[in-house]
Amino acid sequence: MKTESIAISGLQSSESTRRLEQVADLRVRGIGDHIDLPQIVVCGDQSAGKSSVLEGVTSLPFPRQDGICTRFATEIILQHSTGEPSIIASIIPCSSRPDPSKITLRSYSRQLKSFDELPQAISDASSLMGIRGFDKDQEGPAFAKDVLRIKVTGPVGLHLTVVDLPGLISVPNDEQTEGDVQTVQSMVDSYVANPRTIILAVVQASNDIANQGIIQKSRHFDKSGQRTVGVITKPDLINRGTEKRIALLARNLDTTKLKLGYFLVKNPSPTELAIGITPEQRQREERDFFQSSPWKEQGLSMDRVGILSLRSYLQILLDQHMERELPKVQEEVRTLMKKTEVAIRALGDERPTTGHLRMFLSRLAMRFYGLTTSALNGTYHETDSVFFSNHNRGGLSSRLRASVHLLNTEFSNKMRQNGQKRKVVEREMDDDSDAEESPTDGQLFVTESEMKSWVKEVYSSSRGKELPGNYNHVLLSELFFVQSSRWHQIAEDHMNTVYEVTVSFVKKALGHVIQDERILFDLLEITTASLQSNKKQAEEELNRLCHDEEQQPITYNHYYTDNVQKSRQDSTRQMIREAMNEAKREDWGGRFHISNTQVDAEKLLTSLQSRITVNMDSQACSEALAGLYAYYKVALKTFVDNTCRQVIERHLLRTLPGIFCPETVAALGDEDLERIAAERPSNVEKRKSLRDLHESLSDSLRELRR
Repeated sequence: MKTESIAISGLQSSESTRRLEQVADLRVRGIGDHIDLPQIVVCGDQSAGKSSVLEGVTSLPFPRQDGICTRFATEIILQHSTGEPSIIASIIPCSSRPDPSKITLRSYSRQLKSFDELPQAISDASSLMGIRGFDKDQEGPAFAKDVLRIKVTGPVGLHLTVVDLPGLISVPNDEQTEGDVQTVQSMVDSYVANPRTIILAVVQASNDIANQGIIQKSRHFDKSGQRTVGVITKPDLINRGTEKRIALLARNLDTTKLKLGYFLVKNPSPTELAIGITPEQRQREERDFFQSSPWKEQGLSMDRVGILSLRSYLQILLDQHMERELPKVQEEVRTLMKKTEVAIRALGDERPTTGHLRMFLSRLAMRFYGLTTSALNGTYHETDSVFFSNHNRGGLSSRLRASVHLLNTEFSNKMRQNGQKRKVVEREMDDDSDAEESPTDGQLFVTESEMKSWVKEVYSSSRGKELPGNYNHVLLSELFFVQSSRWHQIAEDHMNTVYEVTVSFVKKALGHVIQDERILFDLLEITTASLQSNKKQAEEELNRLCHDEEQQPITYNHYYTDNVQKSRQDSTRQMIREAMNEAKREDWGGRFHISNTQVDAEKLLTSLQSRITVNMDSQACSEALAGLYAYYKVALKTFVDNTCRQVIERHLLRTLPGIFCPETVAALGDEDLERIAAERPSNVEKRKSLRDLHESLSDSLRELRR
């Protein structure tokens, strides 16, 4: 690097240097691709003198060939060091480019021996970007959204990033289409919208300042005016006599005001550039220009005139800007670190070998096993309180035991209230409805009289060799078979409901422990097959229970005999009560009184005997109906308990933790392991990228804290 790389002492202070070094460190680590970092952007209309201002601020010579520096953003990274000077040109492709094109542009990197080679580097970059006039294809765009990065390392005396943007185009023309105009507009917007960008709004003195595009954009994106500095160029080209108007603008007294005001600078003339001019010569020429008439009579503040004044002001502005923005950058780095850690965890552990794959699935299986066991035991806060906290009355899918308790209770209530085929109800005396009503679910509502008629009908059709007053043992079987015929369907509906709840729970539990959708899909297939197998076994178990209920009634439960005995006693008591009422009315004249004598006792006994007559068939039917009621009640309780224990618990719930457990993983072959748990190449690359980013963020955070 030649002597043109002069240290810029005007922009230096120990504190600003430290801050700029921190930002430069973040840029080197690639943090700028994820978080907005402080930078200076030079922008304005075409041919407003942006590149000359940029050269004056940095003291770095930029090429002046027409059209070279204005076709894309040029990012200048200055990194002060005491080592060997280095100039490296590279390209940052825009995100909208296809991947092959991105790879081609990223691969471009050129080490420059001096700034004399910069024009060729810019030309090469323009050709790679496909810019019209540089590429073989003359139909390409006139501007590109890609960025040419010029990284300068060495004794430049400054850590700073400065961006020279293409000039804003007012209207399209033969060389610049409407698409080119929009490209430049969106490019400039993307930079000046960054709240950490200091906008050097370069405006030409000979043009109407208020109508220049960069002034309008700065007012839109920098409403507070904290980061826009106006730079008025080319005062030597204005018409004589208009100096007063320009001076008013430079003093921020004109109608177009900026909160941070304006600077008035004189760029080198084309003749001066052609013969060559050093930074010292430029500063001397500029000072002499403004100290001569008619400018010395305009009352200009020398603090707002010349490139040296601009440098000094930028030092103060940069210090304030860095002090205000770096704490925000630090907080964003910390936030991005947390998001990166979450993203890395979401990818799971690395699993390059079969052993890693098996270990990975085994860990997932253990988490699922723990969730399922806790859900079945009702210990919702021992394993994963977050998983079990997401519930409500309408959806207890995560709290499985609570859901099953609720469903079992509803099943028991339905069986008790509506399990019987014929349900005895009271009917109004004037009700002219049919004896039997058939609701949509097949249950029949009957009166007590109709119930007895049905029993008598079955009794008549089931008579065997038994004597009058007795009934065939088949009678109770047939009565119970009909009365319990709804049990199977109600129990089957309950089993299906519980099954759907378990399926929902399994999906939710697997979705909680598995983040990869492809792995989740494969494991859902495996668990669904196991759940369907469990359901089939539950159906077979229910069929066996129902088949048992179709056999000859058998019970050794004392409640059955107690209920039969109670029914007989109630029947006898009712018969005696009716006989006594009739005897009182007919034999005692409505006044019932007997003495404690043998004669009165015999009279009462004879009177009752004459009135108590038993119809043997009716007696048999009454006995059968009492037996039906007693046995139905006992059998119903047994059936409900057996359904809940042997069908629901044994086959649908107790087996649930085993549908995906370490034993399941151990039984998988290597081929199945690869198919289910192998990582996608994109995931491997993503994990590496995230880890690199996390490491850069961690290092950057340490740098920002010092």
